[in-house]
Amino acid sequence: MTMALSTAQRVAGVLRDRIEGGGLPPGTRLSEEALGRDLGVSRNTLREAFRLLVHESLVVHRLNRGVFVRVVDPADVTDIYRVRAALECAGVRAAAGAGRPLREAVTAAVEEAGRAAAGGDWQEVGSADLRFHRALAALSGSPRIDAAMDRLMAELRLAFHAMPSPRRFHEPFLARNRALAKLLEDGEYARAESELTTYLDDALELILGALREREREREREGENA
Repeated sequence: MTMALSTAQRVAGVLRDRIEGGGLPPGTRLSEEALGRDLGVSRNTLREAFRLLVHESLVVHRLNRGVFVRVVDPADVTDIYRVRAALECAGVRAAAGAGRPLREAVTAAVEEAGRAAAGGDWQEVGSADLRFHRALAALSGSPRIDAAMDRLMAELRLAFHAMPSPRRFHEPFLARNRALAKLLEDGEYARAESELTTYLDDALELILGALREREREREREGENA
């Protein structure tokens, strides 16, 4: 039983990574048959993995239809950003006492995003941005915060899919990420926390605006049907 659960956790981790990496966008149906072949696991193992991901709010089970990657709504996104602010600001406040590897991870994520942007890979820019924010929270040195951020970052990728253009969404934040990293390097922790709070508020409003526009488009399509 322990071995089966361990395998299910591994499979859930693979699917979580695919959701976070953008390979499984919101609304995708998760086929037991296809995933079983791909991952080399039984349907029972997949179903246990799905239950774990349902608990994490990453997938939903629809009666007689199957399991789907979750589509987030404005209330979901608002709550995701509320938790992000708490965890990431806690990391910034703890930055002075963080070890060098944790601090270097922040800078490394900024550099990775810059390289991806130079190559025009905006999907990877989004992934590097998630690593940057995970690294900010990790400055707390708390394994529990790290685990919470792992789950939150996969949910956040679902929210990113609401944006019509990854480049238009992520490009303005590249410079802001660099500025945040520089404030931390310079020991300007209070300023960094203030900037991070404004940054997260701005990002939230962009996503909520995209979700509202998407809903208006659906309403127009319904009226014209």
